[in-house]
Amino acid sequence: MAGVVLVAMSISGTAVALPSIGRDLDASGSLLNWVVAGYNLAFAAMTLIAGSTADRIGRRRVFIASALVFAAGFLGTVLSPAIVVTDIARIVSGVGGAGIMAAGGAILASGYDGAARNRAFALMGTMAGVGIAIGPTLSGLLISAAGWRGSFAVFTVVGLLVASGGTRARESRATGADRLDWAGSVLFVAALALLMFALLEAPGLGWSHPVILFTGIAGLVVLVIFGIVQRRSAAPVLAPALVANRGFLGWSLATLTTSIGFLGVLVFLPTYLQAAAGLPPAAAGVTMLLLTAPVLIMPMVAVALVNKGVPAHLLILIALVLVAAGNLWLVTLNADDAVVAVAAPLVMIGVGMGVSFGITDGQAMALVDADAVGMAAGFLNTLRGAAEALVIAAYSASLIGLLAARLGDTTRAAAVGAGRLTDGAESVELDAFTWSWQVTQLGVGLLCLVLSIIVAVLIHSRTAASRHTT
Repeated sequence: MAGVVLVAMSISGTAVALPSIGRDLDASGSLLNWVVAGYNLAFAAMTLIAGSTADRIGRRRVFIASALVFAAGFLGTVLSPAIVVTDIARIVSGVGGAGIMAAGGAILASGYDGAARNRAFALMGTMAGVGIAIGPTLSGLLISAAGWRGSFAVFTVVGLLVASGGTRARESRATGADRLDWAGSVLFVAALALLMFALLEAPGLGWSHPVILFTGIAGLVVLVIFGIVQRRSAAPVLAPALVANRGFLGWSLATLTTSIGFLGVLVFLPTYLQAAAGLPPAAAGVTMLLLTAPVLIMPMVAVALVNKGVPAHLLILIALVLVAAGNLWLVTLNADDAVVAVAAPLVMIGVGMGVSFGITDGQAMALVDADAVGMAAGFLNTLRGAAEALVIAAYSASLIGLLAARLGDTTRAAAVGAGRLTDGAESVELDAFTWSWQVTQLGVGLLCLVLSIIVAVLIHSRTAASRHTT
């Protein structure tokens, strides 16, 4: 659980350190952004591989090694003399974070069963919510007290403590599985890295830039090759049977859907509130508690309901409806009464996300063979990691693109998107900012709605099949 909090905090809190890192290392633009993007990319690309590796060589072993890698990456960041070294160190930390989440989930799945497993994964969801909620605030306090290097040193020490604590866990692994799918692992990392690079760099270079076109197409080609290789591999890193499991796929898409509906609002709404409502950063942070506080409470509430007999598929469908409806409701966002306009939608999204955190992992793991729990945990966290990086990139691209179309100036659009309004033109720019937010939210809400319908079909077909078998 400490590892889960640590990884979640490092995801949500690092952005607070970017201005300080930029000033200290004289960095800006893409190189500075990769302090966050590099971590997210490595986390998303390596989680599936870490989970499959844990099944084969030992879940405790991978958990401990990953915590050490995580700590080493943060130590490299602390000692970094240049932004390039910082970016590399952050990628190393992302690899370690991936292993902590995947192997940690596999340890829980192999160590608990039934209602106890539900509670364990609900607690894991609660801890992830705690990390996401307190990450920015605690990171800001650490930076104020000890500087950005001192704040990263704290993560190094806690990472070492997590590795030490992992030695007390019981070792487990899949029976009769000792080979690693190196070809599949390399292809998966390459495909995800190419696709995420294209999406992360497209807003700066332009969607028609040759580099973006090449990396995007190459990523899709490599992904297809990865699928072919997995079908022919004797020990695949992502077993085709796992993806073909309709119930597991449905629960996996559920966690993807709630992440899409949650992350864009979490990252970008504070900037709008500060620009439109004139809120200071602290007040904007307090407003965001409407979104994050339910994530601390609802996981344990949801699992308690499931353990008392409430159907889990009914709860997740309610959660998905809340997330989709909350995002669609944010289309009514306006600058005149911004805080009041966002209050109810934020609570709805937060409740939906909290319910998802509480039950999706446990329900998904219950549908997976015991020998594949590491792979399954890796797949779930890969979806979350990829969703985080891609949603942030796509959301930013949408806001800036719409602003540029409305204002006719890309540079001015970027400044407005960052909350910096031009003196004398505040009204025009704020209207454009609000409009871009509304259109973006409409797209996110409709996407969540479509994915929710797909999830309902997949989970319902699984439930119906189970009843028929019974």
